[in-house]
Amino acid sequence: MGSLSPRLQIRVAQKQILTPGLVQMVSLLQLNRLELKEMISAEVAQNPVLEEAAEGGEELTPEELQPLLEAERVADAADQSILDITAGPPETDAGDSESDSGANAFTEESFPATTTLDTPGQDAPEAVEAKTTDPFDEIDFGSYFDDYLDPGYKSPASEISEKPSFETFLSSPVTLSNHLHSQLALVVLSEGVRDAAESIVGNLDEKGYLELTPAEIAASEGHTAEDVTEALRVVHTLDPAGVGASDLRECLLLQLESRNAKGGVAWNIVADHLKMVELRQFRELARAMHRPQEHIDIALNVIRHLDPRPGLRYSGPGARQVEPDVYITKDGDDYLIQINDEDLPVLRLNPQYRKMLDRDQEPDKDVRNYVKERYASAIQLMKNIEQRKQTILKVCQSIVRRQSDFLESGIDCLKPMMIKEIAEEIGVHPSTVSRAVSSKYAHTPQGVFELRYFFSEAVQGPSGSATPLLILKRKVKKMIEEEDSAHPLTDEQITERLQAEGIDVTRRTVAKYREDMRIPSTHQRRVRK
Repeated sequence: MGSLSPRLQIRVAQKQILTPGLVQMVSLLQLNRLELKEMISAEVAQNPVLEEAAEGGEELTPEELQPLLEAERVADAADQSILDITAGPPETDAGDSESDSGANAFTEESFPATTTLDTPGQDAPEAVEAKTTDPFDEIDFGSYFDDYLDPGYKSPASEISEKPSFETFLSSPVTLSNHLHSQLALVVLSEGVRDAAESIVGNLDEKGYLELTPAEIAASEGHTAEDVTEALRVVHTLDPAGVGASDLRECLLLQLESRNAKGGVAWNIVADHLKMVELRQFRELARAMHRPQEHIDIALNVIRHLDPRPGLRYSGPGARQVEPDVYITKDGDDYLIQINDEDLPVLRLNPQYRKMLDRDQEPDKDVRNYVKERYASAIQLMKNIEQRKQTILKVCQSIVRRQSDFLESGIDCLKPMMIKEIAEEIGVHPSTVSRAVSSKYAHTPQGVFELRYFFSEAVQGPSGSATPLLILKRKVKKMIEEEDSAHPLTDEQITERLQAEGIDVTRRTVAKYREDMRIPSTHQRRVRK
């Protein structure tokens, strides 16, 4: 039997890592216009060689600094010999041309802020068809993370299994219904109680209150009274505390019970004297409860910190002002795409620090190294800002080519479009496209829309493959708007109508879409005449 002993092993391996420049590019790409403006202002304040360009000022281009930044890169003869071996064959003329194009990366010709895109019936310009190398394509993210998260041996079957789409992992706002359903999935319940609990959750209003009685839910949804009673008890234990209450009194009592305050002074006030609290009769309240005024004040302070509308926190933010990052306008038969960089600071490199890079002018090596580091950081920032602009521009060009019918005729002509499809078309990683459309808005002939709005998965069915989920929701809403209020459509009837149109959906899917659009249930929509 062998003994265990520590051993030292040396292994040579090649790894791809995220450099600081690439991390900064990823961070810049997901910023919207206002966030980018704040970030640039912060960088200008921190980096002394970076400043906003003024009209008529002396400009210092990055290519002018490159020889100075690389002058002292190799200081050891041994290092030089290693670099000579690994450098490979000398660059050809094509390589020189590429180097020159990279040096002029900040000229207006290389990075146009405005692009004209032909309509789908015409040939796309060669500039649109050309694909530049994206840094994300040069990184094997799978092998990069496997070095840290390798679970051990992988069977061949696990490597060829179909992976979920990239959109599966994108975050989305959490609604009250989703939040409660995720908790119900962790509770052990019988099938009848679980169905009754889902019916209760589906009938909650945006404040988290249940306006129907258990008997009405049992009658309208086909549950037994015992299942509805047990399901309501379970819903009352979910977060946020107070959901499923029928009125304000019960909502506050549920919250006090969740804080183990049942039977206390605050509990008794809410249970028996809530009207006196509404009328602010605090002295009369103390006499009615035979308690000192100090006890009443403490209990009232506890009640004031309760939430009378616990569901509103999941109802989403209210209306907010947005500023478009991209303008898409029609010019004749073509669409003009323009990046909105009107108020963004125009950066330049401060020429006053250039003399500190010269050994004769500045003998202190530490000072020269610091200035070189600041110049390199500034150049990297300027390149990443231009890379961000070009990536967003390419994504918008692909969106316009695929959604030209929407831009021409409106939302009913929106087509299904996946992030991975755009990524393949422009030759980048799907995460690049995801960051490029994150929190960014486009001004189009049909109004202002978030760029992520144009991406939607297609529904199933013979005719569903050309129908995005957004249009399916609109169909459900239109059916409900045109229904007879005395005999409203049930979710099952809506499902049958959609299936008759060739769209393969289930009753639960229709119910979920109805809840997402905050449309009441069949029983709540019925108007008795």
